[in-house]
Amino acid sequence: MKSQQRILLVEDDTKLAGFVLEYLKRNHFDVDWVTNGTEVIRIVQNNEYSIILLDVMLPGKSGFDVCRELRAIYQLPIVMLTARTNDLDHIRGLEAGADDYLYKPVEPLVLLARVKMHLRRFASLNQNRKQQISNVQFGILKIDFRSHSVYIENELVSLTEGEFELLRLLALNSGEIMTRESLFELVIGRPYDGLDRTVDGRISRIRKKLGCSQENPVFIKAIRGKGYLFFAEKVR
Repeated sequence: MKSQQRILLVEDDTKLAGFVLEYLKRNHFDVDWVTNGTEVIRIVQNNEYSIILLDVMLPGKSGFDVCRELRAIYQLPIVMLTARTNDLDHIRGLEAGADDYLYKPVEPLVLLARVKMHLRRFASLNQNRKQQISNVQFGILKIDFRSHSVYIENELVSLTEGEFELLRLLALNSGEIMTRESLFELVIGRPYDGLDRTVDGRISRIRKKLGCSQENPVFIKAIRGKGYLFFAEKVR
């Protein structure tokens, strides 16, 4: 039975791309393939994809730049792929808006497991969104669970699915410190390995979008050695 889930693979390595295409198609995914970063935005604007697998080193435009541009029009999962094991690249990818980061050559079973994990997570988030019937407001910040929207002084803030889910968890537990381990497991869906910076990267992006920072933590404060705390007086 053919899956309705469609993947966009952005990879200039022909041999690797052919292997990934064949493997994902054998596992019942529809897969489109593009080799140049400059083509990605146009293709995504004209097609619907459940997840994007995005190489870092691309001709024409880097994967980091493509990821940042994608986040203006695409809110579903983006997994970046790279042959470089530089931690700074990992952080750059997360800050650009990626949901996950895999080093090449990635084991086929690991790639498939990550793809399925992100698709399950998004489906769960979408289902939870449909079940929510209320919103919360903390001063100038309003979080609408029903429409999956966030507003600052009635201005819409664009968040990815992963960023929204992280903010939702923090806001629903306002006044309580949430550990990095618990946030990672709840949002990413796997145990925290002590090294992954995904949660920290998303916190950083959320802060910027809400107009705050570590130096001026209006809503989200890092508690050294413990985790993160959402602190604001709830209006409703």
